[in-house]
Amino acid sequence: MIYAEKQILIQEELLILNNLRALFWQRENALIVSDLHIGKSAHFRKHGIPISVNVQHNDLDRLSFLIAHYKVKKLIVVGDLFHAEVNSDMDVFKIWRDQRPNLEIILIKGNHDKLKDIVYDSFDIQCCKKELCLSPFKFIHEPKVKGNEFTICGHIHPGVSIKSKGRQRIKLPCFQVSHTQIILPAFSEFTGLAISKKQKSTSYYAFTQSSFFKF
Repeated sequence: MIYAEKQILIQEELLILNNLRALFWQRENALIVSDLHIGKSAHFRKHGIPISVNVQHNDLDRLSFLIAHYKVKKLIVVGDLFHAEVNSDMDVFKIWRDQRPNLEIILIKGNHDKLKDIVYDSFDIQCCKKELCLSPFKFIHEPKVKGNEFTICGHIHPGVSIKSKGRQRIKLPCFQVSHTQIILPAFSEFTGLAISKKQKSTSYYAFTQSSFFKF
């Protein structure tokens, strides 16, 4: 698996961005991701849209690689772990979860995480309805400024649009980093991108399958 990473220092904490769409927090030995949308491909198939079963398998393969690579003990999901109703994709995730009984999973619920508590309990997932505070960070789903606190969030699936050599524009996912927050890219590749105008005092760490680019 082709892998690239970018180290940044935030609030005197070493954070590692990687092109597999996750953030690693070294001090907490925690992997932080957003918007996995497990169950989305099966949800689309249920409604007659032929989405490959490989979509979720590929996402879980990347997640497995990162957990092994960083020797992760804690997985923090800042919203939208699941996409819709309980469906066949959940069975695949259940097998994946059962193979990692020592992995702590914490979910800050997003707008798509509407399953009953018993479902989260069956996956041994600790849920937070609104936020999780682990100094010096606050983890939430939707990007919001929380006073003087530094937030790590997701939800909007940030991306950038850049010109290629042929003058065509290409869209890339990115980490959006300001002095108050980090907005993570959607972990699932089966998502769109929110392209916005560059904001002052904000850095955009876009990535391809092998490289990082800072804007």
